[in-house]
Amino acid sequence: MLDPVDYVRFALTLFSILDPFAAIPLFLLLTDSRSMKERSATARTAALGVFVILVVAGFSGDHILRLLGASLPAFQVGGGIVLFLMALSMINATLGPQRQTQEETDEATDRSAVGVVPIAMPLLVGPGSISATIIHMERGAGWQHQAVSVAVLGLICLSVWLVLQLAQPIGDRLGRTGLNILNRIFGLLLAAVAVQIFANGLRGLFPALG
Repeated sequence: MLDPVDYVRFALTLFSILDPFAAIPLFLLLTDSRSMKERSATARTAALGVFVILVVAGFSGDHILRLLGASLPAFQVGGGIVLFLMALSMINATLGPQRQTQEETDEATDRSAVGVVPIAMPLLVGPGSISATIIHMERGAGWQHQAVSVAVLGLICLSVWLVLQLAQPIGDRLGRTGLNILNRIFGLLLAAVAVQIFANGLRGLFPALG
């Protein structure tokens, strides 16, 4: 089991990567013609989808790395690069192609079930959050580490549900400018985390750097 600070750091990092505030405009657009009850159900489906996807990714990460023949340090370097690219997009107040392409956005408007696709994935869950989850799960061992990690994932997904549930009042209160400011703040935090993950991966690949 890791130090409690590591789980707090993981929670803050994952919330910054998921950045549900950035999903508010598209969430409101895709649920514009729905009742409050239907919008609430969509928010719940999206949060549950995020939880299931990340739990599956976290527990299958070891098998994925073995299948690819990649080490954890190599995955940290790759994941750090992806996270940094996401951070740059967030600082520029854009979703970025790492989260959702324009084609996916256009196709989303034609879907009736948008809770899982595209809101849960790829809008919220993408390469960045999956990489961060796998890296965190591989850093520790034992059922206690797994249990606490799943609990952290559940807490973060609960936060995602709360933000989406309150998407309308949050959007009305903050406006586009306020949401962009939040995205830039999360982007700066994520950039720092990405650099640290990248540096840890390099030290693992090249011990002499340590």
